[in-house]
Amino acid sequence: MKVLVPVKRVIDYNVKVRVKSDGSGVDLANVKMSMNPFDEIAVEEAIRLKEAGTAEEIVVVSIGVKQAQETLRTALAMGADRAILIVAADDVHQDIEPLAVAKLLKAVIDEEQPGLVIAGKQAIDNDMNATGQMLAALTGWSQATFANELKIEGDSATVSREVDGGLQTIKVKMPAIITADLRLNEPRYASLPNIMKAKKKPLEEKTAADYGVDVSPRLEIVKTSEPEARQAGEVVADVDTLVAKLKEKGIV
Repeated sequence: MKVLVPVKRVIDYNVKVRVKSDGSGVDLANVKMSMNPFDEIAVEEAIRLKEAGTAEEIVVVSIGVKQAQETLRTALAMGADRAILIVAADDVHQDIEPLAVAKLLKAVIDEEQPGLVIAGKQAIDNDMNATGQMLAALTGWSQATFANELKIEGDSATVSREVDGGLQTIKVKMPAIITADLRLNEPRYASLPNIMKAKKKPLEEKTAADYGVDVSPRLEIVKTSEPEARQAGEVVADVDTLVAKLKEKGIV
Protein backbone atom coordinates (compact mmCIF):
# COMPACT_ATOMS: atom_id res chain seq x y z
CA MET A 1 0.00 0.00 0.00
CA LYS A 2 1.21 3.49 -0.85
CA VAL A 3 0.67 6.23 1.74
CA LEU A 4 0.48 9.91 0.77
CA VAL A 5 1.32 12.51 3.41
CA PRO A 6 0.80 16.26 2.77
CA VAL A 7 3.17 18.51 4.74
CA LYS A 8 3.20 22.28 5.18
CA ARG A 9 5.99 24.79 5.86
CA VAL A 10 5.00 27.03 8.77
CA ILE A 11 6.62 29.29 11.36
CA ASP A 12 8.33 27.10 13.95
CA TYR A 13 6.06 26.60 16.94
CA ASN A 14 8.78 27.84 19.32
CA VAL A 15 8.93 31.24 17.61
CA LYS A 16 6.93 34.17 18.97
CA VAL A 17 4.99 35.52 16.01
CA ARG A 18 5.38 39.23 15.27
CA VAL A 19 2.72 41.27 13.50
CA LYS A 20 3.86 43.84 10.93
CA SER A 21 3.64 47.45 12.08
CA ASP A 22 1.11 48.26 9.36
CA GLY A 23 -1.12 45.32 10.35
CA SER A 24 -0.93 43.81 6.87
CA GLY A 25 0.19 40.40 8.11
CA VAL A 26 2.81 38.44 10.02
CA ASP A 27 6.49 39.37 9.80
CA LEU A 28 8.44 36.44 8.33
CA ALA A 29 11.81 38.18 8.00
CA ASN A 30 14.60 36.03 9.50
CA VAL A 31 12.02 33.76 11.13
CA LYS A 32 12.73 30.05 11.60
CA MET A 33 10.38 27.88 9.54
CA SER A 34 9.71 24.18 10.04
CA MET A 35 7.24 21.40 9.30
CA ASN A 36 3.74 21.84 10.71
CA PRO A 37 3.74 19.74 13.95
CA PHE A 38 0.54 17.87 13.07
CA ASP A 39 2.02 16.98 9.66
CA GLU A 40 5.15 15.71 11.43
CA ILE A 41 2.90 13.38 13.42
CA ALA A 42 1.27 12.22 10.16
CA VAL A 43 4.69 11.44 8.64
CA GLU A 44 5.66 9.48 11.75
CA GLU A 45 2.46 7.42 11.59
CA ALA A 46 3.10 6.59 7.93
CA ILE A 47 6.64 5.48 8.79
CA ARG A 48 5.32 3.25 11.57
CA LEU A 49 2.86 1.65 9.14
CA LYS A 50 5.77 0.94 6.79
CA GLU A 51 7.87 -0.51 9.61
CA ALA A 52 4.95 -2.76 10.52
CA GLY A 53 4.77 -4.03 6.93
CA THR A 54 1.38 -2.42 6.25
CA ALA A 55 2.71 0.26 3.90
CA GLU A 56 5.23 -0.21 1.12
CA GLU A 57 5.93 3.37 0.04
CA ILE A 58 5.56 6.80 1.62
CA VAL A 59 5.18 9.84 -0.63
CA VAL A 60 5.22 13.30 0.93
CA VAL A 61 3.86 16.33 -0.90
CA SER A 62 4.08 20.04 -0.10
CA ILE A 63 2.28 22.95 -1.76
CA GLY A 64 3.60 26.50 -1.58
CA VAL A 65 6.92 28.21 -2.20
CA LYS A 66 10.22 26.71 -3.37
CA GLN A 67 11.61 26.95 0.16
CA ALA A 68 9.26 24.09 1.13
CA GLN A 69 11.98 21.80 -0.24
CA GLU A 70 13.58 22.02 3.21
CA THR A 71 10.37 20.74 4.81
CA LEU A 72 10.18 17.85 2.36
CA ARG A 73 13.83 16.95 2.99
CA THR A 74 13.02 16.77 6.71
CA ALA A 75 10.22 14.28 5.96
CA LEU A 76 12.57 12.27 3.74
CA ALA A 77 15.18 12.24 6.52
CA MET A 78 12.55 10.92 8.94
CA GLY A 79 11.88 7.97 6.61
CA ALA A 80 9.65 8.95 3.69
CA ASP A 81 10.67 7.46 0.32
CA ARG A 82 10.14 10.32 -2.12
CA ALA A 83 8.70 13.81 -2.30
CA ILE A 84 6.65 16.04 -4.57
CA LEU A 85 6.86 19.84 -4.37
CA ILE A 86 4.07 21.79 -6.03
CA VAL A 87 5.22 25.39 -6.41
CA ALA A 88 2.04 27.45 -6.14
CA ALA A 89 3.38 30.78 -4.86
CA ASP A 90 6.42 33.03 -5.18
CA ASP A 91 5.75 35.14 -2.10
CA VAL A 92 6.31 33.43 1.26
CA HIS A 93 3.51 35.57 2.71
CA GLN A 94 0.94 34.02 0.36
CA ASP A 95 -0.95 31.17 2.02
CA ILE A 96 -2.58 28.67 -0.34
CA GLU A 97 -6.16 28.24 0.83
CA PRO A 98 -7.57 24.82 1.83
CA LEU A 99 -9.83 24.33 -1.21
CA ALA A 100 -6.95 24.94 -3.64
CA VAL A 101 -4.72 22.62 -1.59
CA ALA A 102 -7.43 19.93 -1.60
CA LYS A 103 -7.86 20.22 -5.38
CA LEU A 104 -4.11 19.86 -5.93
CA LEU A 105 -3.94 16.89 -3.57
CA LYS A 106 -6.87 15.29 -5.42
CA ALA A 107 -4.85 15.64 -8.65
CA VAL A 108 -1.82 14.03 -6.97
CA ILE A 109 -4.01 11.19 -5.68
CA ASP A 110 -5.34 10.56 -9.19
CA GLU A 111 -1.75 10.37 -10.40
CA GLU A 112 -0.19 8.39 -7.54
CA GLN A 113 -3.14 6.15 -6.59
CA PRO A 114 -2.30 5.80 -2.86
CA GLY A 115 -4.32 3.52 -0.61
CA LEU A 116 -4.26 5.95 2.31
CA VAL A 117 -3.74 9.66 2.96
CA ILE A 118 -2.57 10.77 6.40
CA ALA A 119 -2.55 14.53 6.99
CA GLY A 120 -2.24 16.79 10.00
CA LYS A 121 -5.62 17.86 11.37
CA GLN A 122 -4.73 21.54 10.85
CA ALA A 123 -1.85 23.92 10.23
CA ILE A 124 -0.70 26.01 13.18
CA ASP A 125 -0.41 29.18 11.09
CA ASN A 126 -4.02 29.57 9.91
CA ASP A 127 -5.80 26.89 11.99
CA MET A 128 -8.21 26.26 9.09
CA ASN A 129 -8.78 22.55 9.86
CA ALA A 130 -10.48 22.07 6.49
CA THR A 131 -8.12 20.50 3.93
CA GLY A 132 -8.61 16.88 5.03
CA GLN A 133 -12.39 17.17 5.02
CA MET A 134 -12.44 18.94 1.64
CA LEU A 135 -10.12 16.31 0.17
CA ALA A 136 -12.42 13.52 1.37
CA ALA A 137 -15.36 15.28 -0.30
CA LEU A 138 -13.48 15.69 -3.59
CA THR A 139 -12.27 12.08 -3.68
CA GLY A 140 -15.41 10.48 -2.26
CA TRP A 141 -13.19 8.55 0.16
CA SER A 142 -13.94 7.68 3.76
CA GLN A 143 -12.59 10.11 6.35
CA ALA A 144 -11.59 9.92 10.00
CA THR A 145 -10.50 13.21 11.55
CA PHE A 146 -8.64 14.02 14.81
CA ALA A 147 -7.14 10.51 15.04
CA ASN A 148 -5.25 9.58 18.20
CA GLU A 149 -4.95 5.87 17.29
CA LEU A 150 -4.94 4.13 13.92
CA LYS A 151 -5.11 0.43 13.06
CA ILE A 152 -5.23 -0.92 9.51
CA GLU A 153 -6.93 -4.29 9.13
CA GLY A 154 -7.35 -5.52 5.56
CA ASP A 155 -9.57 -3.17 3.59
CA SER A 156 -10.64 -1.10 6.60
CA ALA A 157 -9.13 1.20 9.20
CA THR A 158 -10.15 1.48 12.85
CA VAL A 159 -9.59 4.97 14.19
CA SER A 160 -9.92 6.31 17.73
CA ARG A 161 -10.64 10.01 17.41
CA GLU A 162 -10.76 12.89 19.87
CA VAL A 163 -14.14 14.61 20.18
CA ASP A 164 -15.51 17.17 22.62
CA GLY A 165 -17.07 14.51 24.83
CA GLY A 166 -14.01 12.23 24.98
CA LEU A 167 -12.97 9.51 22.51
CA GLN A 168 -14.91 7.98 19.64
CA THR A 169 -13.89 4.82 17.79
CA ILE A 170 -14.99 4.39 14.17
CA LYS A 171 -14.27 1.92 11.39
CA VAL A 172 -13.88 3.24 7.84
CA LYS A 173 -13.39 1.53 4.50
CA MET A 174 -10.15 2.00 2.61
CA PRO A 175 -9.03 4.05 0.77
CA ALA A 176 -9.42 6.76 3.38
CA ILE A 177 -8.35 10.22 4.48
CA ILE A 178 -7.03 10.28 8.07
CA THR A 179 -6.14 13.51 9.89
CA ALA A 180 -3.74 13.24 12.81
CA ASP A 181 -4.27 14.73 16.25
CA LEU A 182 -1.58 15.60 18.78
CA ARG A 183 -1.66 12.34 20.74
CA LEU A 184 -1.43 9.94 17.78
CA ASN A 185 2.32 9.47 18.32
CA GLU A 186 5.63 11.12 19.20
CA PRO A 187 7.57 11.99 16.01
CA ARG A 188 11.16 10.78 15.77
CA TYR A 189 14.20 12.97 15.23
CA ALA A 190 16.01 12.54 11.94
CA SER A 191 19.51 11.11 12.48
CA LEU A 192 22.53 12.65 10.78
CA PRO A 193 23.03 9.64 8.45
CA ASN A 194 19.38 9.81 7.40
CA ILE A 195 19.67 13.57 6.79
CA MET A 196 22.56 12.87 4.44
CA LYS A 197 20.64 10.06 2.70
CA ALA A 198 17.62 12.34 2.28
CA LYS A 199 19.63 14.58 -0.04
CA LYS A 200 19.76 11.73 -2.57
CA LYS A 201 16.11 10.72 -2.34
CA PRO A 202 13.92 11.80 -5.28
CA LEU A 203 12.16 15.14 -5.02
CA GLU A 204 9.95 16.01 -7.99
CA GLU A 205 9.04 19.63 -8.58
CA LYS A 206 5.81 20.67 -10.29
CA THR A 207 3.55 23.72 -10.46
CA ALA A 208 -0.13 24.29 -9.78
CA ALA A 209 -0.56 24.96 -13.50
CA ASP A 210 0.65 21.43 -14.26
CA TYR A 211 -2.48 20.18 -12.54
CA GLY A 212 -4.76 22.88 -13.95
CA VAL A 213 -5.68 24.23 -10.52
CA ASP A 214 -6.31 27.94 -9.88
CA VAL A 215 -4.73 28.91 -6.55
CA SER A 216 -5.84 32.56 -6.60
CA PRO A 217 -6.93 33.55 -3.07
CA ARG A 218 -10.67 33.81 -2.38
CA LEU A 219 -10.12 35.51 0.96
CA GLU A 220 -8.64 38.92 1.64
CA ILE A 221 -6.82 39.71 4.87
CA VAL A 222 -8.18 43.06 5.98
CA LYS A 223 -6.11 43.45 9.14
CA THR A 224 -3.82 41.45 11.41
CA SER A 225 -3.43 42.40 15.06
CA GLU A 226 -1.92 41.04 18.28
CA PRO A 227 -4.37 39.39 20.70
CA GLU A 228 -5.36 41.51 23.67
CA ALA A 229 -3.18 41.07 26.73
CA ARG A 230 -4.77 39.03 29.48
CA GLN A 231 -5.72 40.97 32.59
CA ALA A 232 -4.13 40.01 35.89
CA GLY A 233 -6.09 37.68 38.13
CA GLU A 234 -7.43 38.51 41.57
CA VAL A 235 -6.75 36.53 44.73
CA VAL A 236 -9.78 36.02 47.00
CA ALA A 237 -9.89 35.02 50.66
CA ASP A 238 -12.38 32.15 50.49
CA VAL A 239 -14.97 30.30 48.37
CA ASP A 240 -17.84 32.59 49.40
CA THR A 241 -15.92 35.63 48.17
CA LEU A 242 -15.11 33.79 44.92
CA VAL A 243 -18.77 32.99 44.31
CA ALA A 244 -19.75 36.59 45.07
CA LYS A 245 -17.14 37.89 42.60
CA LEU A 246 -18.36 35.50 39.90
CA LYS A 247 -21.95 36.62 40.42
CA GLU A 248 -20.84 40.22 40.30
CA LYS A 249 -19.27 39.66 36.88
CA GLY A 250 -22.30 37.69 35.67
CA ILE A 251 -20.35 34.43 35.21
CA VAL A 252 -22.66 32.38 37.47
